[in-house]
Amino acid sequence: MSARLFEPLRLDDLELENRIIIAPMCQYSALAGAATDWHLMHLGQLAQSGAGLLTLEATAVSPEARISPGDLGLYDDATERALARVLGAVRGTAPIPVAIQINHAGRKASSRAPWEGGAQIAPDAADGWQTEAPSAIPHAESEAPPHALDAEGLRRVREGFVATAKRAMRLGIDAVELHGAHGYLLHQFLSPLSNRREDQYGGSLENRMRFPLECFEAVREAVPAGKPVWMRVSATDWVEEGWDLDQTLELARALKSRGAAAIHVSTGGLSTAQKIPVGPGYQVPFADRIKAETGLTTIAVGLITEPQQAEAILAEGKADAVSLARAMLYDPRWPWHAAAELGAQVRAPKQYWRSQPHQYKDLFKSAAFGQR
Repeated sequence: MSARLFEPLRLDDLELENRIIIAPMCQYSALAGAATDWHLMHLGQLAQSGAGLLTLEATAVSPEARISPGDLGLYDDATERALARVLGAVRGTAPIPVAIQINHAGRKASSRAPWEGGAQIAPDAADGWQTEAPSAIPHAESEAPPHALDAEGLRRVREGFVATAKRAMRLGIDAVELHGAHGYLLHQFLSPLSNRREDQYGGSLENRMRFPLECFEAVREAVPAGKPVWMRVSATDWVEEGWDLDQTLELARALKSRGAAAIHVSTGGLSTAQKIPVGPGYQVPFADRIKAETGLTTIAVGLITEPQQAEAILAEGKADAVSLARAMLYDPRWPWHAAAELGAQVRAPKQYWRSQPHQYKDLFKSAAFGQR
């Protein structure tokens, strides 16, 4: 039997060679939002991995939308030119399709990189700025509160998502993921812990979903038909009376009715009070239920590290694809090794065909060798 992990997956008009997706992973290495040589090296090696899809890290829709001063952005001509240079080099050496995750960090913006402690940078600091959110509630009690977005702010943010999506299309990017997870702005609107608004964007579940869905609809309209658009979500805040799986199911149904090609299911990130029972595949049950109850193509993520583990998730129908982050950083050839273990084939650059181990004679697709 063929490995489910290496069967093609179709997302609207985009066909992936296999069901391994490289998850978006922040590098905190941009300069004023612009991609650098680090991104060229980082994305270049991941593009040779044999995965079905490479997703760019959370990419800010405006300068104030960045998580940190080092966050990647796509919001002006300079950031577009920088990313075009990197993508041009990647495409010149690898046929892998590329998706972009577009994001606004909301109240979690203006933060240090993780290796600098990750703390909030004060709004009046030289490299900090004033954050914005659904409500003036800080992420942590010690932090400066964000400004609550007014009608003009909501319009500006929504238009920022659209403008970034249009720039991504000019760059030839194949798919768009809106970041609605991990405590960033769209997630902040969804959760009653961070959204205390008393207008049409707060209170009821319908109201709290309104702005994320408006952003999704606007991006879906801006992206040509056939190019897939979807959202990454946190299926639970892991906090009592916060955002939870039942509410996520309603969001998934709403996204499906608006043309979402998939849903990428993560958890947490909104509250410092979260208590997460971390373990192998700990988020997969959320993806499983969403897939079962909505029929929406579902991407599972979260401590999926072993090929047999990933294969079982798909073979048992718990998700349609798996998304790898830290496991891929640790082993950028993870798909090669998974194909070898599962008896499948994977694409590799011709310059590396001679590395195919003797015991795996047909591991690399289209590999051919001369006699010299």
